[in-house]
Formats: sequence, C-alpha cells, structure tokens
Amino acid sequence: MKFSNFLFPESKTPEGDFDVIQESLKEAELTEELGYDAVWLAEHHFDGGCVYVDPITFASAIAARTHRIKIGFAVAQMALHHPIRFAEQIALIDNISRGRMIVGVGRGTAYNFYEFRGYGIDPNEAHERLLEVEDILVKAWTTQNYKHSGKYWQVELPVLRPQVYQKPHPPLIRACSGLESTLEMAREGRPFLMNLQSDETTRQRMDLYRTTMAEAGFDEAAIARSVADSWVWRNIFVADTDAEAESVGVPHFRAMRAYLADNRARMNTSEELAAQAAAVTGTARDSVDHGLIHGSPETVCQRLEELNSIGVGGLIIHFRLGAMPYDAAAHSLRLFAEEVAPQLRKPVNV
Repeated sequence: MKFSNFLFPESKTPEGDFDVIQESLKEAELTEELGYDAVWLAEHHFDGGCVYVDPITFASAIAARTHRIKIGFAVAQMALHHPIRFAEQIALIDNISRGRMIVGVGRGTAYNFYEFRGYGIDPNEAHERLLEVEDILVKAWTTQNYKHSGKYWQVELPVLRPQVYQKPHPPLIRACSGLESTLEMAREGRPFLMNLQSDETTRQRMDLYRTTMAEAGFDEAAIARSVADSWVWRNIFVADTDAEAESVGVPHFRAMRAYLADNRARMNTSEELAAQAAAVTGTARDSVDHGLIHGSPETVCQRLEELNSIGVGGLIIHFRLGAMPYDAAAHSLRLFAEEVAPQLRKPVNV
C-alpha cells in the first residue's frame, strides 16, 4: 500500500490565508522528507475551505520545492477549466517536476453550488463537461494538428508546447463518488479515486471493481495494475496516546464538518439548499465513527488493518483537519510515517 498526504488546509478568515498557505508549502516539504509517496491537492473556491484554491498553481510551487514525491489532484474540478489551458499547465508542471504529476479529475463539488455560480457554470453541465475535457486532454497531449468540435468546446491545436514529460501522458485518474462510476472505470480498465467511504463499502466496491474488470476481458496483471494505481481517502489523526488523539483530533474534525455545512448554508441559495437536503450524503464523511480514524500509532495501525487487507493501491490521508494547528498535524504526519506505515507496508495476501 502507498501512503500520501492530502493537503486540504482550511483558513476561516482572509487574514489567516497567508500563514496557512506558507504552512501548507512547509507541510509538502515535510511530507517528502518523511518518505510519503505522494501529496494530493484539492480545489475549492470562495469559502476558505481549501485556502490555496487553485491546485495547478500550488502544484507548481510544490514541484519547485521537492524532488521525489508525486503530486496529484484530488481533484481538479474540470467544469471550471479550459481544457487546452489546463493541458498546457499540466505539461509545464510535468516538466518542472520531471514527471511527477498525477492528474486526478472530477465533475466538481456536489453541493457547493456557489463555486459553479462564481465561474458562471451550470452545475447540471458538470458531468458532461468532465467527459468532454477528459477526451480533449488525452488528445492534446498525444496528437498533432488536433481538432475537436464538441458540445462545450471547439478547438484547433497545431501542437502542444511544452510536450508532457511523461509518455504518452501523465496518469489521468477520475474521482468516483458512487458505485456505477467506479464500475465504469473498471469496464474501461482505468484506475480511480474513491471518496471517503466506510471500510465495508470500500471492500464491496473493490471486489466489484475487480470482478467487473475481469468480466470486461482484462487479465489478472491488468487488474493488479489498475488496483495498484487506485487510491482511497481517509481522515486520520495520530497522537502519542489515544486520549490525546480524542481530545485534539475529534474537535477539529467536528469543527471542519461544521464549517463546511455553515458555508453551504450561507452561500447556497434556498433552492440549492433544498436540492442538497434531498440528496443522501451518507454517514462515512460526517460521523466520527466512520469519518475519522484517530488514536495512538498502535490504534491507528489496528484500524487500518481491514483496509490494508482489501488490497487498495494507495491511501490519500487528510492529516490537517480543518483549522488544526500546523504543529499538531506535522506531529501526526511524522508518527504515521515512522510508526504506522512500516507495519502496513508489509505484503498481504488478497
């Protein structure tokens, strides 16, 4: 299993943005120093929930400060990006980083309707835009004299410069919030990013993913490669003792979830709030029992044994929960790298 740090830093006020951005850059450097496989970046706008807002710009800063660690998006909201501009930006960062980019893409936030309004995009178009942009990206990275005439974009591209460093192109991984989208990736033989789910749901989806790939004609080697390149998200806080993890990690987790809910209540319209209320958000993301793994290194290791036995390729770990102080998150990051990860890296039979 691979391990990574999901840099998703919250800043409650504009006055705090600078400090949190600087701390996040420092956290990325520490993540590489501690031997993690990747650092992941989110994209959210206008609410301080993800202070650097633009994962592309932030990825370039991290690429210039690091040397080994992979840099991924979890995820870039493709409805908000011009596909050719995005393709150029990724190609540039792929060169700066010498081939360390992982391009995680998604339709965009499910319930932060104000983000779409800020960009003048109809959220009902988001999934179609994602599909069209995915196709354009691959062709832009690999094709000369490329022309595209679609529903949302009409482009003519002589040749993309600079060319991408990774050949034929950087890994392109789609985020999947539901079972059907996960199985769609399986039928296409593509890896995927899984949002926060319970271990039970994760096992069920991974089993169905493998089965669906086999039914689509992929052999065991191809299935193993796709699983190895797929990642699942967990919120984790490690402290020296279980009591410390409870007293520090749990309040910050709850405050993070409350801040997100408050932003939606303030910034979504009444109609958008009604649409959100009609949807089922699930308990995994919102409850401490399902949404947060916390404790001493021994406790966290025990909690992750079930996930490790499922055989997921990589773990996207959100360490700095909400407005948690940097030092507390850095200590958690270090404890996990030094005392938890070595136990979980041991091979398991799946």
